[in-house]
Amino acid sequence: AIVVKVFDDGSRARPFGHCLVAGVDKAPLKVTKRMSKKKITKRQKIKPFVKYANYNHVMPTRYQVPTEMQPGTMVTDQQMDSPDGRIEAKKYVKKLLQ
Repeated sequence: AIVVKVFDDGSRARPFGHCLVAGVDKAPLKVTKRMSKKKITKRQKIKPFVKYANYNHVMPTRYQVPTEMQPGTMVTDQQMDSPDGRIEAKKYVKKLLQ
């Protein structure tokens, strides 16, 4: 998961330190030569997620995101307010990570 935006002091809806994260919920599966084109394209798809996570449930790692990805522009707070915005954000994350 990639930390998109941090809320150290919390917000009105979430009065605790949290962050907005985006990542891969379901990774691509293994592909072999014997598979058909249709099966290969289906197995190569990923399922993205976008959600808020409490700092207590986040484990930092040593990995870094390339600068050309620009994690701050992946998802906005306004998109997270509505279901349509979340779907739009997931589609954008899927396009970036696939």
